[in-house]
Amino acid sequence: MEDVPQIALDAVLVPSGSYSLEGAQEVKGYDFSDGINYRKLIGMYRTSGFQATNFGIAIEEINKMISMKHKDLPIEVEQSVNLNPCQRERTNCTIFLGFTSNLISSGTRETIRFLVKHNLVDCLVVSAGGIEEDFIKCLAPTYLGDFHLDGKSLREKGINRIGNLLVPNDNYCKFEDWITPILDAMLKEQREEGTLWTPSKVVQRLGKEINNPESVYYWCYKNNIPVFSPALTDGSIGDMIYFHSYKNQGLVLDIVEDIRRMNSQAVYAQNTGMIILGGGLVKHHICNANLMRNGADFAVFVNTAQEFDGSDSGARPDEAKSWGKIKKDANPVKVYAEATLVFPLIVAETFARYFYSDIKQQSPTINQ
Repeated sequence: MEDVPQIALDAVLVPSGSYSLEGAQEVKGYDFSDGINYRKLIGMYRTSGFQATNFGIAIEEINKMISMKHKDLPIEVEQSVNLNPCQRERTNCTIFLGFTSNLISSGTRETIRFLVKHNLVDCLVVSAGGIEEDFIKCLAPTYLGDFHLDGKSLREKGINRIGNLLVPNDNYCKFEDWITPILDAMLKEQREEGTLWTPSKVVQRLGKEINNPESVYYWCYKNNIPVFSPALTDGSIGDMIYFHSYKNQGLVLDIVEDIRRMNSQAVYAQNTGMIILGGGLVKHHICNANLMRNGADFAVFVNTAQEFDGSDSGARPDEAKSWGKIKKDANPVKVYAEATLVFPLIVAETFARYFYSDIKQQSPTINQ
């Protein structure tokens, strides 16, 4: 390289030295010349790099949870008393699923419903909107809109916007008509039978009362999957409880009993896995419960938050390790993505594939 300045050669052509790449995976994506094979396409995410690789690792991590869940419990555990206050049937891995309310407002609700309908997860933690929007959808539909619709004109027409979704205000009026008699009955049971209500018991009761297989919480009630919502009053349910307190005062919700019930899901678990969609309360509530057992064995976070502001929402799994919320030797992953884009695909390659493979083994004539 005659006449090339030596300083440029030294800077650009630095030898790789002794750093070993032995065993490292080659970056490789899907080649559509091979046709369209969706399973292979999703599988190639693992070696594509960036968030596609984290997506692939998340699939592996959840499949580890499922595999651990279906291993036999140790004999001494199997023969011991079940101390879980919810009396859910024990398995070798308790899987926690947390999500924010917008996911129930969206079509991801149907993905979540699949998981609880088929008893594939063990404990839900949800913000208040993620409770009420499920029941409201059983009473009236939510519609697709646009992120750029004018808020002032929507307000004047009684239309509420959730991102690019639209909810007529009449839906909440129907919700009030449905829930008010239930609140009356709950208060009567509190006064006459001494019933102590907690947010999780309220969700269980509402799941029973809706009696609709389209509801996520109907299936949680049917399958004895506890649902914790420590900020249950922070939404339309809170509005209805507020209005109800003027008509029929005295209903009490005990959050102390629920924190014992919630933490017990982790404390008495053999192994635990966390799948957390979004951040805020639901993320911390699940992680903090797992602190009580010195950390979860498996963890997958899916959100778009960043850690530069010190928020728990943006915190990476490694920060949770420092608190003892994830075990030190665990291999957790965070996927930086919006959950409606990726969670149905993750479920397709984990829970759904396991579920339909299991059915096929039992009934070979059923196509996977």
